[in-house]
Amino acid sequence: QLQASGGGLVQAGASLTLSCAVSGRTFSTYTVGWFRQAPGKEREFVAVVTRSLNGGRSFYADSAKGRFTISRDNAKNTVYLQMNSLQPEDTAVYFCAAGQPVLSNVRASSGYRYWGQGTLVTVSS
Repeated sequence: QLQASGGGLVQAGASLTLSCAVSGRTFSTYTVGWFRQAPGKEREFVAVVTRSLNGGRSFYADSAKGRFTISRDNAKNTVYLQMNSLQPEDTAVYFCAAGQPVLSNVRASSGYRYWGQGTLVTVSS
């Protein structure tokens, strides 16, 4: 089970940190990603941190590079998404997901078996 939190209403240029708490004792064996879905748009990849087997590597969508940082704390079964310099186009429901996709497929939502309920991020101009 995944529980996403940390969303809210902020002004452009502000920062937010999202958290994804994952239940279970095999957290380190799962790759955890963040996806987002804006109104009227399809769900899109934001960032991912791979499982320990794949070195805990991070990958980002072009829109997130340089502004967002994903990290994981295996002791707390939690993944964080630090978002800086937020812009109105970042407004969306953010979902965390866990799975065991191969490295070449970590950006695809189809690679994730478990999904959280989403947390809304609204950025005003």
